[in-house]
Amino acid sequence: MKTVLSGKTKEVVISTEGPVIIIGESINPTRRRKLVSTLQEKNFEYMLSIARSQIEAMADVLDVNVGFPGVVDEELLPQAVVALQDNFDIPLCLDSPNPAAIEAALKVAKGRCLINSVNGEERSLERLLPIAKEYGAAIIGLVLDDDGITHDPEKRLRIAEKIIERAVRIGIREEDVIIDPMAMAVSADPNACRVTLETIRLVHDRLGHNITQGASNISFGLPNRENINNAYMAMSIMLGLTCPIANPEKITGLVRAADIVLGRDDYAIRFIEHYQANLQS
Repeated sequence: MKTVLSGKTKEVVISTEGPVIIIGESINPTRRRKLVSTLQEKNFEYMLSIARSQIEAMADVLDVNVGFPGVVDEELLPQAVVALQDNFDIPLCLDSPNPAAIEAALKVAKGRCLINSVNGEERSLERLLPIAKEYGAAIIGLVLDDDGITHDPEKRLRIAEKIIERAVRIGIREEDVIIDPMAMAVSADPNACRVTLETIRLVHDRLGHNITQGASNISFGLPNRENINNAYMAMSIMLGLTCPIANPEKITGLVRAADIVLGRDDYAIRFIEHYQANLQS
């Protein structure tokens, strides 16, 4: 199954056959005080420097989140999208819980965006699916619903099925629904990773959809996070993860290596490209 995103001219294909596509996570004000202060001033230079660093580290798509306390994100998110697309030709993943901000950003965006994210709650489905349909956007479907977050992988699968069914009913193509199985902190729940890994396997085996997740969520609060994240990410890719939301500066090497192991990088071209880029830097 393939999901196609685009920037002004650049096209990115997310496919269940690989290779893995990296959605850069770093345009996000959480724990980034400088990003908050510069965005408050409508100064996008620091945001653009973050974008440039992620692209140089081989992000394929950029997640764009400008949410922080007091922000009017239906004004700021479209301004950020314009600034990014004036400087880079890369597909964008629009990240906001505010449907008005998502719609405002889609109105000015060039190319085909991804919405992060819809979930199984009725309010989310009713407000965001029509926007995605109107602007031709693809969506991330987060497997929680009006009952909250379940720790049963089969129930998470059923929520994924519900999101897909509702999207298709409104006229969104099935391949344009990417499922997020919900990676949770293993420091809070020892079984959190196993539940999410099993959800990835179920979505891949039974639905055949592309799968994303926040790559660093599982190690929150623990030391030596990169080792934990890398071990979990390799397992996730093996089970069907196709487009993690992650910091490409930390994850690209692992992703390229996993693609080689799974036979998704003919003659190691992408792996060698990344290796040579690191030598030059």
